[in-house]
Amino acid sequence: MLASRRFLPSTSLLIAFEAVSRTGSVTAAARELDLTQSAVSRQIKALEEQLGVELFVRERQTVRLTLAGDGYAREIREALRRISSASLNLRANPHGGTLNLAILPTFGTRWLAPRLGRFLAANPGVTINLVTRLSPFDFRLDSIDAAIHFGHAHWPGAELTFLLSEKTIPACSPEFRSRHAINAAQDLLEAPLLHLTTRPDAWERWFADNGVSFQTVHGMLFDQFATAAQAAMAGLGVALLPTFLIQDELKRGDLVAAVDRETESSEHYYLAYPPERADYAPLDAFRDWIVREAAI
Repeated sequence: MLASRRFLPSTSLLIAFEAVSRTGSVTAAARELDLTQSAVSRQIKALEEQLGVELFVRERQTVRLTLAGDGYAREIREALRRISSASLNLRANPHGGTLNLAILPTFGTRWLAPRLGRFLAANPGVTINLVTRLSPFDFRLDSIDAAIHFGHAHWPGAELTFLLSEKTIPACSPEFRSRHAINAAQDLLEAPLLHLTTRPDAWERWFADNGVSFQTVHGMLFDQFATAAQAAMAGLGVALLPTFLIQDELKRGDLVAAVDRETESSEHYYLAYPPERADYAPLDAFRDWIVREAAI
């Protein structure tokens, strides 16, 4: 059931309020909306009267949000963004079938993107929009239908479908391995190590799994596998990289295993989605397809 009309202001009032709250000026908002200053002022006054709440404090020729107005502005801005996004998606695919998918950057570019054409060819009515998300989020607060998740099988408020396991190797350039005379796992303690901010203890776990005692592990930090791989190829250090994401570099010899110690992660790749979207046709088709692709 829709809320009372009192709590559903017209879009024009909300757009005027958002513009004034963002610019901090009735004049600037009027210029942006191609309206007169008095028209915008009337819209703000009408919204305040409809809600029964003062949204701005007027001080001479300036306005500033009240505490209540500030919180309201944040929610209205997000609501307008979602309406705009929904309208854009509908225009891009007027027959429906849009899937908004959150991806991990390197997984998306290295593994998913080269395969995505096969899904689109088999499902011509579906449009996929890709956005980057590095960590779990609340599906209720975002216009995302599903997400690629790496970690343990846990995402509050979401269902998970297993996709892939992951094996990693300590990778570096051939010249780097020769220059640092790396022959055993212990030798890596003396080499520059490259770390991922999303996996801060990866090297500690790797050394522990390989029976190497250590005090502390330091090195450069990266927020994505792609940049860590580039740094390793440039001879800046050794990075723990998933083998399935660096197959081309290994085949070309741009990267080599610093030591022959491939380890399997205790975490895995999953497709995460809110339970209420589980039967959404584009998501259902994508879930079936990506599970088959991951099994190849």
